[in-house]
Amino acid sequence: MSGELLPLAGQVCLVAGASRGLGRGIARALGEAGATVIVTGRSSEVGPRTDQRQETFEDAAREVEAAGGKGHPYRCDHTNEREVDGLVSWALRRFGRLDCVVDAVWGGNEGYDGERYPDGSAFGAPFWRRPVARLGQNFETGVYAQLLLARAVAPTMVQMRKGLMVTVSFDTQGGYLGDVFYDLAKATMNRLTLAMGAELEPFGVTALGLSPGHVLTERVRDAGMAGQTTETPLYAGRAVAALAADPDVARHNGQVLRVADLARVYGFTDRDGSQPAPFTIPA
Repeated sequence: MSGELLPLAGQVCLVAGASRGLGRGIARALGEAGATVIVTGRSSEVGPRTDQRQETFEDAAREVEAAGGKGHPYRCDHTNEREVDGLVSWALRRFGRLDCVVDAVWGGNEGYDGERYPDGSAFGAPFWRRPVARLGQNFETGVYAQLLLARAVAPTMVQMRKGLMVTVSFDTQGGYLGDVFYDLAKATMNRLTLAMGAELEPFGVTALGLSPGHVLTERVRDAGMAGQTTETPLYAGRAVAALAADPDVARHNGQVLRVADLARVYGFTDRDGSQPAPFTIPA
């Protein structure tokens, strides 16, 4: 295929949290665009798996290969600073650089069966009826993981004076997201993206957030909620691929961008050829 059909040929990308869900769809889309993709996660075919689920990051790396890219699996717990630093050191030794890094790590739904969390609470229950420990998990697997990865990657991108960091989050500008812990975590992740963008901009590095709709992930499907979804993980993946191929991506620095809006800017579609509309959480 020509370079025009593979706009990310030669680029080295890292997708954190890609065993399943949005991370897996993003890795696949980057593979479609011809990228070399490092695929990370905790669920391995040769070791433990989160929530005893069957999906693994090795499977995701093979999907990258099947889509036309080069997939490289790597086990990493993104809440562990030593493991994150080790991942980035390995990537730089192996490939010499990182052009695009996507943080799709989110463990806030671990143990959720579609109705209840392991502590017995439901999504959207009043804050005074929620065990506060849940907030810690959302922040650890959201904000803290985001900061650990960005902190490890930033020095090499600053030295190269280029690079793209994408954090998968959710736009909070439209109002309350319906659950106090989810809302707080996503709002803080978005604020961290804004701060990172401000500090990285003088060095030619772009940091931005990505806001998908209600995505048909494996966990959502198994919870019997497929009929409520608006799009597949590939839609967000193609948004990332379009951003990574855009020479003027810096114009988005510090912003949280909705996948559906990007589809109309860049002209990509979801898996079925449609362009789902922007999604907002129902009041």
